[in-house]
Amino acid sequence: MASSLTCVGVVWAFLSFLCAAASCVGFFMPYWLLGSQLEKSVSFGTFRRCSYPVRDETRQTTVMVEQCGRYASFQAIPSAEWRICTVVTGLGCGLLLLVALTALMGCCVSELISRTVGRVAGGIQFLGGKCSYGERLAVCLHMWRLP
Repeated sequence: MASSLTCVGVVWAFLSFLCAAASCVGFFMPYWLLGSQLEKSVSFGTFRRCSYPVRDETRQTTVMVEQCGRYASFQAIPSAEWRICTVVTGLGCGLLLLVALTALMGCCVSELISRTVGRVAGGIQFLGGKCSYGERLAVCLHMWRLP
């Protein structure tokens, strides 16, 4: 099997794939913030949550649902900052996966990755890495709004 990558390029491809996979797993897991509410352990991420309160209309009380789930819609995400974070972090993870999978294909296909393609992929990977830390953006936007 011919490769268009040097040994350093092959190491870059595999490390890129591992980092992209770790970013995507972190994005999809609902354990970004941990805490407690109504004496129950709760956690949530940008679009998933575990152990969340729900209003029980028959008993007129708030009960804790002790399971993990997604928000019902994009608009159900609690704040605009978290919605922005979801989009930016998802975009970053997508870019990281695109570069990582392209680099892995370069390990198997000759003449797929040239010097120019490698530089462009590095730039896209840099942008994806910056975007995948979208939670910083959400925190900054939220803190800016506080009195």
